[in-house]
Amino acid sequence: MNTKDAYKQKIEAELELANANLEVLKAKAKIATSDIQISYLKEIEKLEDNYAIVQSKLQKLGEFGEGTWEHLKKDVEHTWDLIKEYAKTPDDKNEIKKDIK
Repeated sequence: MNTKDAYKQKIEAELELANANLEVLKAKAKIATSDIQISYLKEIEKLEDNYAIVQSKLQKLGEFGEGTWEHLKKDVEHTWDLIKEYAKTPDDKNEIKKDIK
């Protein structure tokens, strides 16, 4: 396995974790009070948008050769930084920033 493929697999695995935790966040939004629910839904929308961007960039990454993918890696990492907190387990994130304040 080359470096690009290993990197792509790592980010894909982390995206799976983020997606699973996003589903937990959606479930919590369903049972939250109205004020907190609005905060959850705003957070969910941002996460879903960034998740889609990372997926799109990973797909493009697969189209690049081993020697030319490095410039796209920085774009992937920048967007991933916006959502990687959600790849952690809920206990690791201070319970979704203490119910989004």
